[in-house]
This record gives sequence, structure tokens and C-alpha cells, in this order.
Amino acid sequence: MSDSIVVINPNSSQAVTDGIDAAMAPLRLSGGPAIDCVTLAEGPPAIETDAEMEAVVQPLCRRIASRKDAGAFVIACFSDPGLALARERTERPVFGIAESAMLTALTLGKRFGIISILEASLPRHLRYLRGLGLESRFAADLPIGVGVAGLAESDAVSNRMIAVGQELRDRHGADVIIMGCAGMAGYRDALERALALPVVEPCQAAAAMALGAVRLNWGGNGGRHAS
Repeated sequence: MSDSIVVINPNSSQAVTDGIDAAMAPLRLSGGPAIDCVTLAEGPPAIETDAEMEAVVQPLCRRIASRKDAGAFVIACFSDPGLALARERTERPVFGIAESAMLTALTLGKRFGIISILEASLPRHLRYLRGLGLESRFAADLPIGVGVAGLAESDAVSNRMIAVGQELRDRHGADVIIMGCAGMAGYRDALERALALPVVEPCQAAAAMALGAVRLNWGGNGGRHAS
């Protein structure tokens, strides 16, 4: 298969892109399609506010429109910036990691909890999941209090994520945990072992859906079929 799946990190942090790329390893199948993880150089170092999210929409959509070789796209930011507009700019399927993670979580348990980076992320996430109609399956969204730049401090971040995951499980009744930032990609295995619950890494969830769409020739967005 020649059509690659293009996973776009909308912030300009190459470290985040490298972590996403490493998380793709279990999905890199013999015979393809290839998974190409790229960084949006025009993006801010981190996307932590509504303003930063809005600022990446147009350059992100331009990058998607320019990749005529792609079989599918993944927007690797948990706010799914520009997802609806991106789907208008290409005939290929486009997957947002937040939407994909939540839909995946529905198949793995009764109620999902989200581990977010900052308190400021929570209202944005809540608006989004309400728009998707998923409130009845939502347990809680709790922050670790660490921004994107601080996610590289592995021991402290891992311990904090485990503590927040335990609170989601024990206090809020979550039986599936979603990692609420693409920069958390490297922590999934340790978190899943500590919590003894399914843990959804959102970039993996979206890429898995993209793989299925390409391999099954499910076409583009809104029912349009890719040529």
C-alpha cells in the first residue's frame, strides 16, 4: 500500500512528535500503510489554551490539504483543533485523537475517566464530550497539574498520573482511563500496569481507526469516497 497515514502534531515540539512516533510501533504492520508522524513547525511549543488551539487551525488545514499522498490523517492534539474544517479540506478520512479515544473507550468499559494536563483544559474537554453526547458514559476529568513542557520529567509525571488514575478509578468509578494529551504517549504501559484497567492512548486509538479506514477502503469524510 502506498498511501501513508499522516499523524500531525499541531504543536512545534519535536519531543512530543518523537513520543507519538514511538507509540505507533505496535501499529506499524508489514505491508503498510506506513505511519508518518510530522510536526507542525508553525504551531506553538504547546497547545494549552483556546487561543493556541484556534491559532493552529489554518496552518494545520493547509498541511492536510497539501498532502495528496496520504490515505488518512490524524490530528494529534487532544482538543482536536480544526477537525471539522480539516474534513472539508480533504477527501481522505481525518481522525481527531480525542474523539477517537472516547469512542474507543466506549468499547472497553462502562464509564471512562480522563487524565488531563492542566485545570484550564477541563472546560474545553467537557464542552467537547457534551457535543459528542457522551456525558452518560463519562466519569470525571482530572488534571495532573503539569504542562506539556513538563511531561518529559518521567518519574514525577508517571507517579502523578498513577495517583490521578487511582482517584478516577476509586472515587469516580472509571473503568477505562483516557490519557488526555498526546505528550503523555510514553506513559501508557506503566499506567495500565499500576491501575489494572484499560488505558487508551489517544494517538494509538486514532491511528488504529485510520489503519482500518485505509485497509478497508472506507473512503473520506461525510460519506465521500476517496479517489
